[in-house]
Amino acid sequence: MEIADILNITTIPLSEITLERVVLAVIVAVIGWIVVRLIISAFTKALSRASRLPELIVEFLTRFFSILLYVILVLVVLATIGIDVSSMVIGLSAAIGLILGFGLQDTITNLAAGVWVAALRPIDKGEFIEVKGISGKVVAVGIMATELVKPDNTYITIPNSLIWGSPVINSTRMETRRVEVRVRVAYGSDLNLAIRVATDLMKAHEAVLPSPKPVVVVTELADSSVNLALRAWTETPDYWGVQWDLNRDIVLAYREAGVEIPLPQMDVHLDEMRQSHSLSMGDTGTPRSKIRG
Repeated sequence: MEIADILNITTIPLSEITLERVVLAVIVAVIGWIVVRLIISAFTKALSRASRLPELIVEFLTRFFSILLYVILVLVVLATIGIDVSSMVIGLSAAIGLILGFGLQDTITNLAAGVWVAALRPIDKGEFIEVKGISGKVVAVGIMATELVKPDNTYITIPNSLIWGSPVINSTRMETRRVEVRVRVAYGSDLNLAIRVATDLMKAHEAVLPSPKPVVVVTELADSSVNLALRAWTETPDYWGVQWDLNRDIVLAYREAGVEIPLPQMDVHLDEMRQSHSLSMGDTGTPRSKIRG
């Protein structure tokens, strides 16, 4: 079937459209819209109660079912007006085939990925994730894309194929998380005192869990400091609060205990440079030179 034949098949017969059919089609559209809304509402409630599916999957199935019902409603309204729906379906199918032939691989991939994401749930609504350097809270998982909101309330849409085909960092899936705060201590300071002060600070925090126990480890002997890492476990909702508190309080605690937090520094020795420079000068302090007669 050629494109011209398709267009002829899908041509709307305006001569057969009467006022009575238009009025009837409007009535069918209004009643159908109300019925579709009621069916969708009942479907959602029944799905939530009976199957105990996660909210994410219920929302995904509801969207898919809604699109299907509205497509059927549109076809019924068109048939009421007097349009040959079967011919239109054939024309639309041929047009869709042409579009797919010119490349909807990405769309199909996103659609398939959306089904897998909704079914296997590597992410869930309300979780904070990071994909390819993009992070935010999951607010919805659609058929084609996943919607995120960043902490600054920026809205982001990520294709489902990117989520399904990339490593996903889920910061809120687990009930507890480990907080790590890094701090530098001067070589001249009492290292044991620095470790003890940091440990007591973590134990005193009300949101730090007693098990696993908070620890302080030496991570590096740097050029101008001994680098420490404070590691404490907390419940996931308290993670950022504990992180911010420890970053602030460790500075105050070290200041009170007399533990020095050094600034980065570099010692430059010029002795050799001065010696080589003096050798290139004469005894009188002037540069040596040859006098040609």
